[in-house]
Amino acid sequence: MTARNFLVRGLLAGLIAGLFAFLVAFTVGEPPIDTAIGLEESAAAAEPVAADDHPHDDGEAAHSHGDEEEGGISRTTQKSWGLATATVAVGVALGGILSLLAAAVAGRIGRLSLVGSTALVTALGFLAYSLLPFLKYPAAPPAVGSGDTIGSRTGYYFAFALISVVAMVAVVALARRLAPRLGGYAAVVAAAASYVMVMVVAAVAMPTVNEIGDFPADVLWEFRISSLLTLAALWGSLGVALTWLLSRLELSERATA
Repeated sequence: MTARNFLVRGLLAGLIAGLFAFLVAFTVGEPPIDTAIGLEESAAAAEPVAADDHPHDDGEAAHSHGDEEEGGISRTTQKSWGLATATVAVGVALGGILSLLAAAVAGRIGRLSLVGSTALVTALGFLAYSLLPFLKYPAAPPAVGSGDTIGSRTGYYFAFALISVVAMVAVVALARRLAPRLGGYAAVVAAAASYVMVMVVAAVAMPTVNEIGDFPADVLWEFRISSLLTLAALWGSLGVALTWLLSRLELSERATA
């Protein structure tokens, strides 16, 4: 099995995962976003009234995320084709990267089969790149956070994700080194404890972002749960599709041999 074989199946699995993530995001993710946008527009419309005690009558329309917004993409396009394009693009890219990692570790993680090592890579990738960064810097809907801090908040998120990924790679290498001396179980426990300590220190050391203000807690909770479900759907479906495709490839290679 060549890296090309892995890559082709990873891209296909990523396409499947992207489409499935789109269905989840559209079903459970878009309603709280629509609610948040409605709250943002209501607050923006109320500001001039509160300031001047009368509405402006100069005919200037308030900013809107709706279908008739000029100079931008309509909300309908954002939540349909725009969302589908984004999830498919992310899924395909992620599938390609994950398949190459699966090819690199195949046969090198203890006695795990190809399917087992691929599933492990997927689970560790979800934990390191998506779940832990989400727990430290959870997603925020429209109307939450200041526009002046978007750059810094994005930088914090990706910096924490980078630390998490590097730490995960390091502890996997550590577990492989310790396994001959400590045994597989003890090596995994030691490596996991090392990863937890590193990430706890990183989480405490990095800045905390708290710009929620008086945003409704129920809408925020619904948005963040739906965001996490979308991430889980993307990674979960990617792992299932990739392991299935690689298992078929392995069976085919064995039959040919």
